[in-house]
Amino acid sequence: MGRIIAIANQKGGVGKTTTAVNLAACMAAADRRVLLVDLDPQGNATQGLGIDKNAIENTLYDVLVNEVPIAEAIQPTEIANLAIIPSNRELVGAEVELVSMNGREGLLRSALASVQGTYDYLFVDCPPSLSLLTVNGLTAAEGVIIPLQCEYYALEGLSELLQTIIRVRDNLNAGLSVLGVLLTMYQHTNLARQVIDDVRGHLGAKVFQTIIPRNVTLSEAPSFGKPVIYYDLKSAGAQAYLALAREVIARG
Repeated sequence: MGRIIAIANQKGGVGKTTTAVNLAACMAAADRRVLLVDLDPQGNATQGLGIDKNAIENTLYDVLVNEVPIAEAIQPTEIANLAIIPSNRELVGAEVELVSMNGREGLLRSALASVQGTYDYLFVDCPPSLSLLTVNGLTAAEGVIIPLQCEYYALEGLSELLQTIIRVRDNLNAGLSVLGVLLTMYQHTNLARQVIDDVRGHLGAKVFQTIIPRNVTLSEAPSFGKPVIYYDLKSAGAQAYLALAREVIARG
């Protein structure tokens, strides 16, 4: 069965979707069969793979709320080995509509079960909040990657997310664990180096060795609907995500 990995942080602007799209693409380039699940109503992961989020027949919303078979929502991308379950603003309504449903926290896990064996990795791009959608992502996953920006407030809010992961593990998903913390948006400053030292001091081996730099190419690639390795393979951002993919594979 494919590994389901949630990419989560309730703080926005930390490189969560950038990580989801580019890690998925790098895994696909390494001949892994990959499904990217866009669990964020903003639909940025969908756009980042060149798909018009406003011209989709079936989205993740239809799977979770309207009981559309998940296979009917999976879309191929222009990248070999990489498919996506797209999302758009309709998914905002799921927050309200799921509340009254039985087993609401496990709907995504149930939906993915029928296709999990088709893929080596299933990456879930969670929304920037500790919402019912995020809980669905954590309930479905066996591992969590937490992108953490290299800034002064990096650790603020991390403890809340870790507590949520513990609660989900204790009540909904006993197999859930933190696969790793990913330091993102790194610049060569004394402050950034101090943040890295602090995070490694607190979390030790849970922190990936790979550090994602603040890189113009990473910002430009989504506007072309391409992961960075297909936009500029030689860029620092592309090389960093290739290194991260190797680390994720090595962690099993």
